[in-house]
Amino acid sequence: MEHINNVTEFVLLGLSQNQKLQEMFFVLFLFFYLAIVLGNLLIVFTIISSQRLSSPMYFFLSYLSFVDVCYSSVMVPKMIADFLTEEKIISFIGCIAQLFGVHFFGCTEIFILTVMAYDRYAAICKPLHYTTLMTRHMCGQMVVACWLGGFVHSIIQTLVTTQLPFCGPNEIDHYFCDVHPLLQLACADTYVAGIAVVANSGMIALGSFLLLVTSYVVILNSLRTHSSEGRRKALSTCSSHIAVVILFFGPCTFTYIRPSSHLSEDKMVAVFYTVITPMLNPLIYTLRNEEMKGAIRKLWSRIKMSDGGSKG
Repeated sequence: MEHINNVTEFVLLGLSQNQKLQEMFFVLFLFFYLAIVLGNLLIVFTIISSQRLSSPMYFFLSYLSFVDVCYSSVMVPKMIADFLTEEKIISFIGCIAQLFGVHFFGCTEIFILTVMAYDRYAAICKPLHYTTLMTRHMCGQMVVACWLGGFVHSIIQTLVTTQLPFCGPNEIDHYFCDVHPLLQLACADTYVAGIAVVANSGMIALGSFLLLVTSYVVILNSLRTHSSEGRRKALSTCSSHIAVVILFFGPCTFTYIRPSSHLSEDKMVAVFYTVITPMLNPLIYTLRNEEMKGAIRKLWSRIKMSDGGSKG
């Protein structure tokens, strides 16, 4: 089939067409984005600068925070800028690049969360073998595998979309370029492409979620043999991780496990896994973690001391 691409740009309809709401959303999402960047970068710098936070759990957490910043940065700045503009236009190439970035960083985050669950399983259920299972080299290989997995997934999604012809309508009823909204604009039968998207995105999200749930059932079951202090500490770290998994995977699975549809709720659901979860991750991982809070306080003290020294 010959591909007809008359479309050189797309119009993003955004979250709302209401001018007053858009002004309110501009302030709200600007605050959210600043919280995402500052909160997650604080975690990254704290882990890098603290010798006490050298365990695999913090190694993976630093990468999760870095991916969160990248993931939100692919779409949120554009969305914020669009709240102030009359014409919310994105070029065809820009749209495909955004699609690639969203799936690359989103899928990498899914794999990192899965690896973090395996780390907790090894630490709690296989404590005697933990140091041999989770060596620095092994942790590095796992992170590389997460990035490669995200890249392969994203390449498939991008190729599926770019193979479709776009010859007519160019209004995307969303605030960023994603596969489902683009499939609805293609002037061809998208049934096979839709199945490919569900098989790729949906199965990764659902499969990883089921794997995570299973691992935490095993972890919680094994905690019965631990001391009350051991249970308290393990539950503290696991509950944070479970909260992040539910916040991210719930909306993500809802969006990608079903065929392409015209559900207007998809935009609001997407806000959860593209904005809310990356913003809450730093809070969830630090509020109940004494080591992280202590390391942040030390980092802040060092910054104040060096600032005082430079002024003196």
